Amino acid sequence: MNYCSNCGSAVTVLVPEGEHLPRHVCTRCQTIHYQNPKLVVGCVPEHDGRLLICRRAIEPRRGYWTVPAGFMENGETLQQAAARESQEEALADVEIGSLLTVVHVLHAHQVHVFFRARLRSLEVGAGPESLEVRIVHPDEIPWPDLAFPSTEFTLRRYLDDRARNEERHHFTEFDRRLTPA
Repeated sequence: MNYCSNCGSAVTVLVPEGEHLPRHVCTRCQTIHYQNPKLVVGCVPEHDGRLLICRRAIEPRRGYWTVPAGFMENGETLQQAAARESQEEALADVEIGSLLTVVHVLHAHQVHVFFRARLRSLEVGAGPESLEVRIVHPDEIPWPDLAFPSTEFTLRRYLDDRARNEERHHFTEFDRRLTPA
């Protein structure tokens, strides 16, 4: 950040009084500009034991597979964001269920939140952010071609829970310097 979004003046990086981390601070109006993690929200839509997956048409990781997910918008709940992303990416109508995973992606300054979901209809298709969508049996999941570690973590927890007939909450973190917790 070079300029204040409040007044347009230059910003400097310093630790403001009463704070403990460096922040971008306007040299003129003294506005403190906080930078916080972004929320990525999605779900694992299921229909009769099969799962909906999407092949990405956008970067990052264009051409790789994921479950429907994307950035949360202001004015929506986590569940609304997960349902909206399913509609946008796979033209899918889903019923959002219980919380599945929370993945802290430290190096990207993101938190990924995934829910279990029920696919209400098999009428799906590729939205503008997807090259294609598929409804697959678990043994058809293209594990080596998954787009993100959070997607693999989420799908593995989903399948483990389903095999145990449980609905647990799972938490982990990823960082380029770390392995999954």
